[in-house]
Amino acid sequence: MWEQIRSNQRKSAILVVVMAFLLFAIGYAAGEAVMPEGGLFGLLIAFAVWMLLSVISYYAGGSIMLAVSGARKIEKADLPRLYNVVEEMKIASGLPKMPDVYVIDDAAPNAFATGRDPDRAAVAVTSGLLNICNRDELQGVIAHEMSHVRNRDVLFMIMVGVMMGTIVLIADVFGRVMLYGGLGRQTRRSSRDSGQIQLLLILIAVVLGILAPIIAQLIYFAVSRRREYLADACGAQLTRYPEGLASALEKIAASTATLQHANRATAPMYIINPLKQEGMSASDLTSTHPPIKQRIKILRSMAGGASYVDYDRAFRQITGKRGVIPPSAAKEAQPVPVRQASAAEEDHTQRVRETTDVLWKLGNYAFITCPCGVKLKIPPGFKQPAIQCPRCQRAHVLKSQA
Repeated sequence: MWEQIRSNQRKSAILVVVMAFLLFAIGYAAGEAVMPEGGLFGLLIAFAVWMLLSVISYYAGGSIMLAVSGARKIEKADLPRLYNVVEEMKIASGLPKMPDVYVIDDAAPNAFATGRDPDRAAVAVTSGLLNICNRDELQGVIAHEMSHVRNRDVLFMIMVGVMMGTIVLIADVFGRVMLYGGLGRQTRRSSRDSGQIQLLLILIAVVLGILAPIIAQLIYFAVSRRREYLADACGAQLTRYPEGLASALEKIAASTATLQHANRATAPMYIINPLKQEGMSASDLTSTHPPIKQRIKILRSMAGGASYVDYDRAFRQITGKRGVIPPSAAKEAQPVPVRQASAAEEDHTQRVRETTDVLWKLGNYAFITCPCGVKLKIPPGFKQPAIQCPRCQRAHVLKSQA
C-alpha cells in the first residue's frame, strides 16, 4: 500500500516540477517582455505571488473550502449514523485523529475531504448524500474521502491548484499588458536598439502566455485523475465492500440536483466533480475525475477480493492501461476478502427525517416532542407564547415565553 502511494507521489512530484518550471519561465519571460532586463524581476513577482497564495491555502485553505461550501460542523449526538461511519473509517485507515464532521444543506448528493494533514482533517457530506445512501454506500464514500486524507492528496491538490492558478493569473496579467500596447512599444524600442534578443524574448513570452496555462491545467487534471483512482482502490480496501462505493457513485451520478455552492476552485475536491458530470470518454484530458461509469465498472469487476491487487487487475481489464500500483507493491499485497452487505437496510424515511432534524438544529430551531409523538420545530425568533400540535391540538407553552 505505502509503496503504491509513494510511487504515485513520485510521479506526481515530477509533474509538479514541470509545472514549477512553467511558472518561473512565464514569470521570467513576461518580465523581459514588459521591460528590458526585467526577467529576474518577473521571476521574483511570480515566486512571491505563488508563495503568498500557498501560505494562505496551507493555513486557511480547509476553512475557506468549508465556509464557501456552506458546511456546518456537527457532533456525534447530532447525527450518530454519519459520525459512527467516520469513526469506523478513521480506525480502518489508521488516522491519528478523528476528522471533524460537517454537513452541507444541499439536495445534490456529494462529499469532500479537506485539511492540510491528518491531524487537521475534515469530512463534509451533503444532506442529499445522507438521504439517498444506505450505510454501506455512505461508508464507501467516507472511505474514499478518508483515503485522500491518509494519502495526503488534499494538501497536494491544493498546492498544485494554487500553482496552476498562479500560472493562469500571471498569463492573464501579461496578456492584458500586451493587449494595451506593451508588445508594440517593446517591439519598436527593440528595433531602434537593434535588440534582436529582446524581440525574441517577447515572442517567447507570448507563446508561454498562451501555452503555459493550458499545459498547467492538463498536468493538474492528470494528477487529479490518478489520485481519484487510488482513493477508489483505498476505499474498497478499507470497507472490504467495493459495491458500496460503486452504488454510491451510481446514485450521485444519477442525481439531477445541482450543487449550489460549487465553483471552479472547489468542484475538483468533491468525490464527483459537480460542474462536469460524466458524459465524457475515458481519454478526456480536461476532466479532474475519471469517467464515472469507468470507476463504477472497475469497482464492480473486483470479483473475489477488495485488495489493491484486485483493484489493479480490474483497472487493467476495464481500461486496457497499465495498472495503478507498481509490480513490487502487488507482490507484497495481502488478500482482502470481500465482506457481505449489511444485513439490515435502513428506512429511507427515517434517514431523511434524521438529516432534516439536524439541519433544523443547525439553523437554531428549538424542538418540542408532543406526548402524541409529533416533534414540533420552533424557528428562532418565534414570538407566540405557545404552539399547538397539529395532530392532537395540545397547546405547548414555550419556556422563553412562560
